[in-house]
Amino acid sequence: MTDKPAAPRPTLEAVAARAGVSRATVSRVVNGGAGVTAPLASKVMRVVEELGYVPNRAARSLVTRRHDAVAVIIAEPETRVFTDPFFGRQLRGISKELTAHDSQLVLLLVEEKSDYARVGRYLAGGHVDGALVFSVHTQDELPAIVRASGLPTVFGGRPDPVEESTPYVDCDNRGGAREAVRHLLSLGRGQVAHITGPLDQTSAVDRLDGYRDVVPDADAALIAEGDFTPEGGERAMRELLERSPGLDAVFAANDLSASGALRVLREAGRRVPEDVAVIGFDDMVPLAGRTEPPLTTVRQDIEEMGRMMARLLLRSLERGPARGAAGPEPEADPASIVTPTVLVRRTSA
Repeated sequence: MTDKPAAPRPTLEAVAARAGVSRATVSRVVNGGAGVTAPLASKVMRVVEELGYVPNRAARSLVTRRHDAVAVIIAEPETRVFTDPFFGRQLRGISKELTAHDSQLVLLLVEEKSDYARVGRYLAGGHVDGALVFSVHTQDELPAIVRASGLPTVFGGRPDPVEESTPYVDCDNRGGAREAVRHLLSLGRGQVAHITGPLDQTSAVDRLDGYRDVVPDADAALIAEGDFTPEGGERAMRELLERSPGLDAVFAANDLSASGALRVLREAGRRVPEDVAVIGFDDMVPLAGRTEPPLTTVRQDIEEMGRMMARLLLRSLERGPARGAAGPEPEADPASIVTPTVLVRRTSA
């Protein structure tokens, strides 16, 4: 027994015939063009639904020069991206916003030197409408590659250097760090240590600067570099205990680092918060509520920041071309956004 051949897909012409309009009118309606009255557009869309017509994206892109796809580029290895919940939250926010605007997310990871050329070729090949880039490191050639593509771009986190033409979304890293350290001092702690993130990233540098704003004369032995991972937090905590055994508080640059620090303190017989108070950064729920003890931390809304990145990019894509002197003023470039943070108090401090 042979399978019946699949029914042919309804065409633009079939929709036009059923609706009693021209092919051009149907094209304008399904592609979001102007010049069609609301009642007529509603009639065409009813026929589109009745027939199950699906626009040909390839043909549509020839007309609109849009691909309804956005590259999301993360300058981290695959193992880090798929194990650190920060990236999952940010990608969730981006995906939700792009999906709401019928746009596809294309994930590109930059792990090895050869990946830079691959990403550059892909962006220059006209496959996507724009790019969202985050977790960029200092001296990284990725921002220059993305800008050379000419694609509208939004960065997650403040790039270094900042270019006014390329907006970014970040949280108040420095202010959040200041609030965390001030809280530790308000508890009567006298030796507040800091586990940094990787210092080739602006978020880690800003959090270190916030720590130094509050304790400018802190002994260098109270600062240890981590890498935003639990293992990095463990290494840094052991280093701090060896150099400064009398420390009584720790501000870790993220919750994963704080979780590693808590394990080392427990192994060393240090009670938290009685002997050592600990604060993290991110409010990575459920992690922050499940550590032992539950973690006091600085909250940033990671998922919402992802949505903001996508919104800024979509706004840039929707802007019309610059007008001449006789036309209306062109819209301003989307501005960068810095979101507030808040200290979430739990048991660890």
